[in-house]
Amino acid sequence: MITGIDCSKDYFDIAVLKEGKSAFKGRFTNNLKGFKDMLPHILDTHVAMEATGPYYFQLARFLYDSGIRVSVVNPLVIRRFAQMRMSRAKTDKKDAMVIAEFAQMTSPRLWEPPTAAIQSIRNLETYLEGLKQRRHMLSSQLHAFEAAGTIDKLLYNEIKEEVESHDKRIKEKERQIDGLIKQHYEEMAGNIRSIPGIGPRSVSMLIIATDGFSMFENYKQVISYFGLAPRIYESGTSVKGKGHICKIGMGQVRKVLYMAATSAIRCNKACKDLYERLRDKGKPYRVALIAAVNKLIKQVFAIAKSGEPYKAQFG
Repeated sequence: MITGIDCSKDYFDIAVLKEGKSAFKGRFTNNLKGFKDMLPHILDTHVAMEATGPYYFQLARFLYDSGIRVSVVNPLVIRRFAQMRMSRAKTDKKDAMVIAEFAQMTSPRLWEPPTAAIQSIRNLETYLEGLKQRRHMLSSQLHAFEAAGTIDKLLYNEIKEEVESHDKRIKEKERQIDGLIKQHYEEMAGNIRSIPGIGPRSVSMLIIATDGFSMFENYKQVISYFGLAPRIYESGTSVKGKGHICKIGMGQVRKVLYMAATSAIRCNKACKDLYERLRDKGKPYRVALIAAVNKLIKQVFAIAKSGEPYKAQFG
């Protein structure tokens, strides 16, 4: 028996398949009461759900702690599966059924919750990103007031003190994150840091996002998870479209990786050669840069799994 679950903020829909046929459909509130109400309907099933932002996690954790086999799947994979099946309807109940059909056909790997260390670091990273956004807003506001010449000294000092307070908190959170990375992933972080073009920020983001690369069996899965898989439209020889990346993924990780790739195309031979080769062929800058990002991910994955520092052959 297979169960597909489609989660949203306030509720979730489930579709249970038995021997390939619909056995139960239902909607429950996305809270502990809804979890308990749903449980009798999915006993002895393999449950599959999408990694939909923060909404799936508590339910996935509840299922895991209840001894239910659960898989958490990249939404991009489900979307592609639905397109392959030519499924046009877009409803929560239909989505749950599509997820169940996908799990029945593919038997996705079982999910385990991230370690306590990874969860702590992720929370700190999320808070840190919010601090940086608020600091940027205040700084821009202060600059606008200064440019207009309309701000009085009292308000100027107040905003400036708030900016400086954010700077201190940002540094403190970065120190906490670095300390946790060093405590739990020191060897892996050091090895990944040895790759030319990869800085401390990239190291921590990659380890956090992948749960120390324990979630993946190959680098292509990492690329897809981050939403960096190329998507090309081409029909025969008459219609050609620009290359795009699949946007489903973690935007903050992509931003950090773009910065790392910008550095890597100057100092990492494999990335530099690939980038220059694509540019010489007339490929747009962004296409070549994304290719360099994916090359970096391939190198990082090899290093993380090998347990050894960077060597030229990993390129």
